[in-house]
Amino acid sequence: MPIYEYACHECGRQFEMLVRSDTVPSCPSCQSRDLEKKLSVFATAESATAQAAPAAAPACGACCMPGGSCGFN
Repeated sequence: MPIYEYACHECGRQFEMLVRSDTVPSCPSCQSRDLEKKLSVFATAESATAQAAPAAAPACGACCMPGGSCGFN
């Protein structure tokens, strides 16, 4: 079941909820179903032995393309 974030149009409360595909969510404060699904980010679990993410690419002008122009300008 995915966790979705909602904002209630009636009372203004923002909340998260586990929602099944056949469930119609309602606000836990006022029970309104007039909700807006919010864009949310997801989290990932990482083990203690996971390697660090690679460093970000250098800024344009510092890459190895001839003349320093990588085409992302």
